Amino acid sequence: MRTMLKSKIHRARVSTVSLDYEGSITIDETLMQAADILPYEQVQVLNLNNGTRFTTYAIKGERTGEICINGAAARLAAKGDIIIILSYCPVADDEAPDFLPRLVYVDANNAIVSTKWPAGALPL
Repeated sequence: MRTMLKSKIHRARVSTVSLDYEGSITIDETLMQAADILPYEQVQVLNLNNGTRFTTYAIKGERTGEICINGAAARLAAKGDIIIILSYCPVADDEAPDFLPRLVYVDANNAIVSTKWPAGALPL
């Protein structure tokens, strides 16, 4: 088995940070569906503004472009920071060479501008 990139939300913009929330990243529900990320699924967040990387879990946000960094991770991002949100999955060695992730590209308001889907996958 290999751990492969399952999905990516590329260059999302942090809309809010909430230090007092118990933890996680709140992601616009439309983006979660497009990237095939479920509530409470583990995600890795890469902050392009300051170079930090952290692992947390996703929670469903409003369909308003919401991307909120919560809890302790709120110290690793600021409103307006550009981030990449990644999720991974195990793939059998013989399937790994042909495995393709779902890629979701967004604009400055976190609206989807383009996607790339694996063969056979249907956009949601």
